[in-house]
Amino acid sequence: MQLSRPLEIKLEIPVRTYDIDFAGIVSNIVYIRWLEDLRIKLLEEHFPPIHQKKQAIFPVLAETQIAYKRPIRLFDQVTGQLWISSLKRLKWSVQAEILCNNELAAVATQTGAFVDFKSIRPVPIPDELSQKFLAHHTLSK
Repeated sequence: MQLSRPLEIKLEIPVRTYDIDFAGIVSNIVYIRWLEDLRIKLLEEHFPPIHQKKQAIFPVLAETQIAYKRPIRLFDQVTGQLWISSLKRLKWSVQAEILCNNELAAVATQTGAFVDFKSIRPVPIPDELSQKFLAHHTLSK
């Protein structure tokens, strides 16, 4: 049985020649960029930048934790999966898995908030995103 993965998105990720180090393995920092790509896709689908602009808010990261399980090399087939794992009044968390040739290569958790564009102070999670998250939990019960 698969656990609930609210608002999950998946993304095929190409490994580029500039992603690899001298040993032919994807550099650790590249995973952080991939997490950014996944978060951007999640927001594009569930709380697009135009909605963020209208509300004069934007998402920020507070923490990233990542565990590397196996190396990824040039020409490997890579897929990223990311979902919202927690949504509180002022804070959100996402979890991600990076799969390499259908095997787990890395797991990550990121936490952050939305902040006001002018004051750079945290604001409550936008209703649009909260409602989608809550709707998923209602459906999955």
